[in-house]
Amino acid sequence: MARRMSIDELEDQLLCPICLEVFKEPLMLQCGHSYCKSCVVSLSGELDGQFLCPVCRQTVDCSASPPNVTLARVIEALQSRGEAEPTPESCPMHHNPLSLFCEADQEVICGLCGTIGNHRQHKITPISTAYCRMKEELSVLLTDVHQYKRNLDEHFSKLINNKSRIANEADVFKWVIRKEFQELHRYIDEEKATFLESIEGKAAQLITSIESQVKQTSDALQRLKEMQSCLEALSNESQLDFIRVSVLTSKDKLPSLHPGDGIFSPVSFKPCFHQDDIKMTVWKRLHRRVLPAPETLKLDPVTAHPLLELFKGDTVVQCGLYQRRDSNPKRFNSSNCILTCKGFSCGQHYWEVIVGTRNHWRVGIIKGTVSRKGKLSKSPENGVWLIGLKEGKVYEAFSTPRAALPLTTRPQRIGIYLHYEKGELTFYNADNPDELSPIYTFQAEFQGQLYPIMDLCWPERGPYSPPIILPAPAASRH
Repeated sequence: MARRMSIDELEDQLLCPICLEVFKEPLMLQCGHSYCKSCVVSLSGELDGQFLCPVCRQTVDCSASPPNVTLARVIEALQSRGEAEPTPESCPMHHNPLSLFCEADQEVICGLCGTIGNHRQHKITPISTAYCRMKEELSVLLTDVHQYKRNLDEHFSKLINNKSRIANEADVFKWVIRKEFQELHRYIDEEKATFLESIEGKAAQLITSIESQVKQTSDALQRLKEMQSCLEALSNESQLDFIRVSVLTSKDKLPSLHPGDGIFSPVSFKPCFHQDDIKMTVWKRLHRRVLPAPETLKLDPVTAHPLLELFKGDTVVQCGLYQRRDSNPKRFNSSNCILTCKGFSCGQHYWEVIVGTRNHWRVGIIKGTVSRKGKLSKSPENGVWLIGLKEGKVYEAFSTPRAALPLTTRPQRIGIYLHYEKGELTFYNADNPDELSPIYTFQAEFQGQLYPIMDLCWPERGPYSPPIILPAPAASRH
């Protein structure tokens, strides 16, 4: 069965062999081939001369070449159909199948577009090849989009969780703030009551004394008024009666007047404190009540490096001469350190360390399970939380990474405050007992027993090196 020619294939047969475009005013030559009228004229110069057919190379008479009316009508019918019903799968210019892809212009084109049209001399690939390549690119792009979406989903989830966590943490902190301020208000109310009670007591004492004087003065005035009335009545008596009565009246019956009576000397209200001192006094008392009472600590000689010597009831340590000591697991054998006897596993604790004029020192806390053999790894990850001074110039916190501490003064007394449950370790400049200045705070999740540690470092040794001291609570800020 013969194959039916498609419209697109039919249109391929309607191209002028000369201009390679659809016939315009086609002429049929004697040889049977057809050409555009304008093409024949352009080659022969006129329609009444001889013409060599480009296809069959036969010489024909142009004057005997009538218009190919049938071909013109077919072309007209096909063009009308194309204009009325353009198909998306065919070229709008040549009405051929869109089977090629122009890489230069990124357009789908037909075969004529690539040979005689606007896309000639462009890089052309079959549409199937372009389709496969673009499908692969699309697959890669989809994979990237899916991965990016997963990343964004994860980021979005983290943002939501972070938002919720911040809101929860804020609620907790607000509760803590309210609780802490309630406690502070209670302290302040107690201090206020103490001051008011002192004022009221002092005022009551002075008022009682003045009221006693008021009563005495009032009684004396009453007696004087009575005597004044008697004397005025006597002045109107006859001579004989006047003399008789006046003999009975004497100055001894006048109210007794003490020296200075009649001269008013105002009493001033003078409390036992100045009003300008109220804030400072309350601040000092609050400061002492907010922080726990200082711990009574002693150094543990069992943990001391062999170069360290203890004095004054194991409260002073200094670098000295090497001493033969038993080697036990608790003793430091490389780092020049010593611990206190007492450790902490809960609660709030405050103690102070006098570093004096030493140019090298480190103080803080250490987990009881940390090995004391070999060089001590000074970082929170290894269970050691320290701050220190190096070469008398550089203050640093042994965090991760280490943090330089911008101190403008050189503290000689370091206050250390441990809040075990909150996971806070705060260092203070405790030179002024009434104004503790924060130096640095570690945040951590403490576990197990923690011990105060002192590291005298290596550079400062000998009998004249400044010691490190654990002051007694009485000598501390309280």
